[in-house]
Amino acid sequence: MEKEIAETKLRLEEHRLEEIKREVDALVDYIEFRRTHQGGEGTLLQERVIAWMSTVRFGTPKENYIFAYRVHDLQGGDAFATMLVNPNRPDLVGELIATGYTDAKGVPFRQLALEGIREQGTAIVPYMYKKPGSQILSQKVTYFRHYAPWDWIIAAGAYMDDIDALLEQKREALLKDTRQDITSTVVIFLFFTFIAYGLAIVLGKQIEHFFTQYREEVLAKTQELQTLNQTLEQRVHEEISKNRAQEQLLIQKSKFIALGEMISNIAHQWRQPLTELSALLMGLKFHYLSQTLNPTIIQEKSKEAEHLIDYMSQTIDDFRHFFAPDKQKTVFAIIPRIDSVLTICHASLKNYHIHLRIKAPRDAYVRGFQNEYEQVLLNLITNAKDALLLTKPKNPTITLELAVNKGMVSLHVKDNAGGISIEPIEKIFEPYVTTKSSSQGIGIGLYMSKMIIENNMQGNLIARNSDEGAEFEVRLKEEV
Repeated sequence: MEKEIAETKLRLEEHRLEEIKREVDALVDYIEFRRTHQGGEGTLLQERVIAWMSTVRFGTPKENYIFAYRVHDLQGGDAFATMLVNPNRPDLVGELIATGYTDAKGVPFRQLALEGIREQGTAIVPYMYKKPGSQILSQKVTYFRHYAPWDWIIAAGAYMDDIDALLEQKREALLKDTRQDITSTVVIFLFFTFIAYGLAIVLGKQIEHFFTQYREEVLAKTQELQTLNQTLEQRVHEEISKNRAQEQLLIQKSKFIALGEMISNIAHQWRQPLTELSALLMGLKFHYLSQTLNPTIIQEKSKEAEHLIDYMSQTIDDFRHFFAPDKQKTVFAIIPRIDSVLTICHASLKNYHIHLRIKAPRDAYVRGFQNEYEQVLLNLITNAKDALLLTKPKNPTITLELAVNKGMVSLHVKDNAGGISIEPIEKIFEPYVTTKSSSQGIGIGLYMSKMIIENNMQGNLIARNSDEGAEFEVRLKEEV
């Protein structure tokens, strides 16, 4: 029991440390995104970040917070930084702070943090500090991270003292239950012992025969259980291996289908520049045959050819980036992802005379895997295009509509192809279920899309029929 409690304490402390690291790393990633992608180099973004950090609370209860310094000297000193944010010590905000400051046990935690930051950019330091609204010192572990572009140190800490109190309560409850169980077991054992003794005297041989038969049955059942346990692990392993193999097969098939669609899109993207290159070469040939070719014409046509070749090369780079795997979740904006997908498929839609409407009153941010989100959106647009080509409505249209409601970001992909005939409609997300012909697909695109949104990004992918056709909604939690 003591070993289990110690292991539980270690797991709880590691969980809290991971929690504060996630909070700080997510904030740094958000700042970096806003700074590099949205021109946030000025003081306005810094002021907004400072105001936001002052309101952040996390943990259970909500007693953990984020604080930050503006560093003047990474080597330390009496005025090594200015306090930017500290919800627990608002009296220090705007004040110069020193690295020589120590906690109640003499730990110079700021100096230790600077040593770690100078070596690897981050530091984890334990020390004693008072909780918000309290004068009692408690054990605290803080994660410090240096953000070099602004020369900030952003940090968050978690208090560990309540873990011991919680574990002590659990220990007392467990001991109490154990004592009760032992007492009940002893009483029951004694009761049945006296009953058995009395019955043994009265019944003798009959009771002995009964228990002998009972022991034999128990032994047989025990042997069956042992045999089952010996083969159970192997069978579970075999089933898991089969499921993984099937899942890998689905993924590979999905990749091949997506690759085929990409090749088709590249062909549409390249058709116009190839036509222009052909015309350019014919023009050069004409000038050559008519003896009007001169260095000026050669230079002009060479620049035009280089421009077309650069466009085609950029197309390849866009498609290659589209399939690059995401290693970790990030906070990203929806509208740029829509633009990225349309860069890939707009030529194909234009070639088939499919009208595209976009309704996005404002942008929104979500957390997840950016490239996988784009792949889901491309799959939904491709399915809508295929449905329109199959039903051939009078004015084929695909509508993308972005909406934010009650902290949820919804991207709707609609078409006017008449809707989905499969019932119930949720069956469309099952593998190998498709409304296309066998030459167009095998029915795993929507299955993989649902896995990405719901399993990998904790969102929802919903299908429904609207007045004119099918509607798919990708729903994710908004990141403010």
